[in-house]
Amino acid sequence: MGMSEPKDAHASGGTSQTLLYDANVPTPTHAERAHTLAASIGTGTLCTLDQRGYPYGSFVTYALHAGAPVFVISEMAEHTRNLRADVRASLLVVEPGDGDPLARARVTLVGPARVVDGAEREEALASMVAVHPNAARYAGFGDFHVWTLAIEAVRYIGGYGRMSWVEAKDFGRATPDPLAPHAAGILAHMNADHGASLVEYCKAFSQAKDTTAATMTSVDRYGFEMSAVTADGPRPIRLPFSQPLATPDEVRRALVAMVKQARG
Repeated sequence: MGMSEPKDAHASGGTSQTLLYDANVPTPTHAERAHTLAASIGTGTLCTLDQRGYPYGSFVTYALHAGAPVFVISEMAEHTRNLRADVRASLLVVEPGDGDPLARARVTLVGPARVVDGAEREEALASMVAVHPNAARYAGFGDFHVWTLAIEAVRYIGGYGRMSWVEAKDFGRATPDPLAPHAAGILAHMNADHGASLVEYCKAFSQAKDTTAATMTSVDRYGFEMSAVTADGPRPIRLPFSQPLATPDEVRRALVAMVKQARG
């Protein structure tokens, strides 16, 4: 399957406007974004081929084990019957949230599925149970088996203007963003209590000198993104951390240091 070049147009500002920040600022790769999304959700749509050859989608729970999704599914399930006849499958994982659903991220993992046996089964099942404890109960039933999807291709869409095919090896080597479980809390805190600081970041560290208000829209190990209110309307701003961060406390210290630098 051919892989297209990554596209990462910043939708808030559009491709026709000059960026108001350094385009070379460290940013998660699409492989990192895709892996982070797949590791953080745990539910998705498993697409198999039915006996008539049509794509058949079904809701499943899963976990990532050794960089690949694993499922505990019954022989009675339609998708299992489909896999027994044709192992080709895909898993669609979608970012939850409100607002425009097409603006949210999603990733499709494509490849053949297979049953996992022996010691590998126990390891895969442990990964599944860590995410979905109920899997331990029905995994003991005789008609349930542990399956995995051997990823051959990955399609990542991060919303409007951010999409690419990701090489399977790059997806496997990527690691989930350590800040992903804490991102919502960080955004809520910064937007509720530190709106003035966000404006100072925009004025001091970007070309958006006329910013009157700003909202933090995302945060990751490498930096954070804001939507700045300017005379030309809302504009995207991305600023880097001085080094990759892994904990909310590290983010807090970094943002405090940036406020002092901005005011200085």
